[in-house]
Amino acid sequence: MKYKGYLLDLDGTIYLGENKIEAGTRFVKRLQENNIPYLFVTNNTTKTPEHVQHRLTTMFDIDTPVETIYTASLATVDYMNELGREKTAYVIGEQGLKDAVYNAGYIEREENPAYVVVGLDNDLTYDKLTLATLAVQSGATFIGTNPDLNIPTERGLLPGAGSIIKLIEVATRVKPVIIGKPEAVIMDKAVDKLGFDKKDLIMVGDNYLTDINAGIENDIDSLLVLTGFTQKEDVPNLPVAPTYVIDSLDDWEF
Repeated sequence: MKYKGYLLDLDGTIYLGENKIEAGTRFVKRLQENNIPYLFVTNNTTKTPEHVQHRLTTMFDIDTPVETIYTASLATVDYMNELGREKTAYVIGEQGLKDAVYNAGYIEREENPAYVVVGLDNDLTYDKLTLATLAVQSGATFIGTNPDLNIPTERGLLPGAGSIIKLIEVATRVKPVIIGKPEAVIMDKAVDKLGFDKKDLIMVGDNYLTDINAGIENDIDSLLVLTGFTQKEDVPNLPVAPTYVIDSLDDWEF
């Protein structure tokens, strides 16, 4: 089937940590050569879209406009703006997430903020977890940027934002609003950005739990590529099969 637009994962699909997936670079260049619209939809909140763009160019030989990069950080801010509570927030996360939230006019507040936003934080401390827990207990809207329990890297599967979110969820007994894949929040906004009907789009990724379920749960066809999180031996036991499964993005024809 010919698709009018592509929703693309990054980690494990286009690259693996610091390592280029050559077929991923070739895939994006083929999309560009065929004038097929695409949008990188990533649960990674540690980097700004500009940083992601620079990294794609310098490390992975992919020149792409910054407008083609939609992160869970941007989707989080879009969701917060729609909710319309007081613009105060306590954020656990890297600079990419903090920049997105605070540059959108939200004021950092440790006690009684309107929002607690939790993403991946490589400098996580017990004190940060304590502040977030107390704020949620006091009535802050609890937002988790993405549910990824692990991050695929060249070192192996490292703890992801989902692991941190789960800790605060257990401590507060409050379920967070999850923004990133596979949730509808980020997917609906990504679909709107590309401007096509869902039936004309396909979600491409390496992680069944996030990328492929994002397609399955939001009525979008899915393409699982076996270069990252989900392994070939996992495929026969998946509860709902992806629309397509390939070993390499080189195997896909437009």
